[in-house]
Amino acid sequence: MIAKINNFEIDLSKPIDISIPLTNTDENPIAWYIEKPAIEPVVFGDWIGKVSEGKSSTNFNNIFFNPHGHGTHTECLGHITREFYSINQSLKQFFFFAKLITVSPENIGEDLVITKNQIADALNGSKPEAIVIRTLPNSKDKKSRKYSNTNPPYLSEDAAIFIRESEIQHLLIDLPSVDREHDEGKLLAHKGFWNVKNTENLNSDARLNATITEMIYVPDEIGDGDYILNLQIASFENDASPSKPVLYKLF
Repeated sequence: MIAKINNFEIDLSKPIDISIPLTNTDENPIAWYIEKPAIEPVVFGDWIGKVSEGKSSTNFNNIFFNPHGHGTHTECLGHITREFYSINQSLKQFFFFAKLITVSPENIGEDLVITKNQIADALNGSKPEAIVIRTLPNSKDKKSRKYSNTNPPYLSEDAAIFIRESEIQHLLIDLPSVDREHDEGKLLAHKGFWNVKNTENLNSDARLNATITEMIYVPDEIGDGDYILNLQIASFENDASPSKPVLYKLF
């Protein structure tokens, strides 16, 4: 099925899913010092909500997970503010013009950092609605990596501010956070992107409708360039939701 958007066309039969599925196995990626998700049948006495156990006509599972630590998720500025803000209220549109870029984080001290110059060079003056950042190296173990206490690469504050000043509303990245793992709670990239100057008394020009999506995975065979992004979330009244970002090639 072909859909037309402005002067472009996309083939809806060829989605490029860049989310990481959530499982209850050791293959699930994990960040922030938690255990893997739990997906298990409800049990009432001798009744088990699992067809294969012969006790139920339906599979009836509970799922326990953390959106920030267990896979692809999309968050709003409520992630860092005292006042409650919900991703379900912040994200009201779901299709965007997006640019996929690939960067190799630079060695700065003991860290690997994505810099402003790298982002500026890759965008080359363009101002898409969404930016999708793939980092190198891009091995498939990103889909099952255990990130806790590994000091993963992150986005510099200047890079995050540059993305904001480029009027980009949605930032997607294949890392567990845009900020340094151990940063003393500074959250400079989060604050820079959302323009949050005070987390306890939110400034009026903070970006309420901007989102950050972390822990995506973009395979190597997907080329850099322009796409349509369909950013799908579950309707959680929470600062973040597990999400399913899908790209469509423009032609």
